[in-house]
Amino acid sequence: MPKQQKYRTIEQPPRRREEHEIPKGKSGLIFCRKCNIVYYKKSWHHNLRSHKKIQEDLAIGFAVCPACEMIKNKQFEGEIIVQNAPPKIIGDLTRLVEKFGQRAYKRDPLDRLIEIKNVKEGIKITTTENQLAVKIAKKIKDVFKKTKIKITYSPAPSDVAYIKLMFGD
Repeated sequence: MPKQQKYRTIEQPPRRREEHEIPKGKSGLIFCRKCNIVYYKKSWHHNLRSHKKIQEDLAIGFAVCPACEMIKNKQFEGEIIVQNAPPKIIGDLTRLVEKFGQRAYKRDPLDRLIEIKNVKEGIKITTTENQLAVKIAKKIKDVFKKTKIKITYSPAPSDVAYIKLMFGD
């Protein structure tokens, strides 16, 4: 009879990035002091009406959500600089960005449009999420065809997206 080999299962430790990006969730309900969104089961929500089985004996706490904290500290993860925009489309461009930001906020309460500001280089748009900035820039490029886009990311561990949109002929 052949000799049976014993196999060990070796669990690999979690990668450093996983530990950083997926921390253990806090228990109970946490309300943001500034914007009133709610942290429940490892994510932030606008309200808890859609959750059917919420225990009545959950601990309740108050804190500041990550998006409000970023805005307070004047931090951002996405920056778009719009250059050489024709003056006649600036109103439409601003409305497009604002509406896009509102739709993103409805989907995810941490996706926020921080500011739309006229600066020396053109129009500066800042967001709390780098993916939101990239989506806004691509939407502007789709709507206003005569644009060139350049996306750069800051080196690790930061993940800030810097986007330049240049209008031209």
